[in-house]
Amino acid sequence: EVQLVESGGGLVQTGGSLRLSCAASGFRFVDYAIGWFRQAPGKEREGVAVVNGRDGNTYYATSVEGRFTISSDNAKNTVYLQMNSLKPEDTGVHLCGAIPQYYGDTVFLLPYPYHAWGQGAQVTVSS
Repeated sequence: EVQLVESGGGLVQTGGSLRLSCAASGFRFVDYAIGWFRQAPGKEREGVAVVNGRDGNTYYATSVEGRFTISSDNAKNTVYLQMNSLKPEDTGVHLCGAIPQYYGDTVFLLPYPYHAWGQGAQVTVSS
C-alpha cells in the first residue's frame, strides 16, 4: 500500500523559510515521481515541484522557481521541499503525491494523474 506522510508545515512571516518532508513507503522509490502540490481555500490544487525518483530530474512551477528546491533522499525514501522567500500567496495545504515515472514529465506538475496523496501540511505565510 502506497503511503505518504507530510511534515514540517507552520506559520511564517513573508520572506521566511520552511522545509517540508514527505516520507514515502509501499512502493519502489525509483519507479515513481514524487510531487509537491498546494491548495488554497477556494482554489484548485496546483503543482509546485516534482522530482523523478529514477533520474533525479526536477520540475518547478514558474511561481516558485528560484525560491523553492525539491530534493530526495532515496535511502530514506523521503522527499524534501525547501521553501525560501515565502510570500502570502504560498499559503495553503501542501500535499505530496506519487505517480509512476513512466507517465512522463509532461504531466508531472498536473494533479489529475496522481492517485496517491498524503494528508497534507498547512503552510501559512503572514504579510
